[in-house]
Amino acid sequence: YDIGLLQLIVYIPVLALGIPLNTIAFWVFCCKLKRWTETKVYMINLIIADSSLLFTLPFMIYFTKYNYPIDQLCIAIHNIYFTNMPMSILIITLIAVDRYIAIKFPLKAKILRSPLKSASICGFLWIALIIYSNVYPRFYNRWQRYCFQRRSVEPNYFSLFSIIFGYFIPLAIVIFCSVQVIRCLKKKIATNPHETKLIQKAMHIISVNLCVFTVCFSPLYIALLVRFAVDIAEASSLIPGVTIYIKISACLANCNCCLDAFCYYFAAQEFQEFS
Repeated sequence: YDIGLLQLIVYIPVLALGIPLNTIAFWVFCCKLKRWTETKVYMINLIIADSSLLFTLPFMIYFTKYNYPIDQLCIAIHNIYFTNMPMSILIITLIAVDRYIAIKFPLKAKILRSPLKSASICGFLWIALIIYSNVYPRFYNRWQRYCFQRRSVEPNYFSLFSIIFGYFIPLAIVIFCSVQVIRCLKKKIATNPHETKLIQKAMHIISVNLCVFTVCFSPLYIALLVRFAVDIAEASSLIPGVTIYIKISACLANCNCCLDAFCYYFAAQEFQEFS
């Protein structure tokens, strides 16, 4: 199966759309929305994470096509990629939690939420993930001679920890917060037609965000769990098939850095209307 061809087919449109959309989104949040809010802080950090992920895609196409050897460039791109994908997931989770607190506990929200607190949380996550992406490969060398190609067939319990805490727990949090926010908004639908329209629009945005998040990331993290199960079972005959499944689902996950930009646009419109 030609993964290099699939990457070209998927990543060229993602880059063609993602670069201008993320640039416009960054301009909207930095220049058009003057007031600093918690969501503005999270969105700008998400745009930075997604743009950094976009930057790695041409290298990944090249590395796959030419079986690029492990060197300093390979390690740098690896570190950028494995910092920014988890960062995107965690920021989307923080946005969901922030919305939940703001709508479910409006009085407590004034104490719990602030742009400075949001910036501090993001700063802490950036530092933690940069350290993780640099330190992890030193303790667990999982590649062959070529970049982004796994070598070890031994079960890696640390990767299981990363899968659960890096995606499945955030997914549960995002689902819980999104469902609770939608339920709260349904109760708040007012008799005023304009307010009702705004609330329905907010509910739609939250639903779309949840769908994009789940559809993009779930196949990859399920694939990684399957790979862990295959390693545990020592079913080496299944490894080639699972590896292809991981690479295909990674292409879908990387589309998220393009799709997020649509969410930025709708969120920006929503904030302008509410303000």
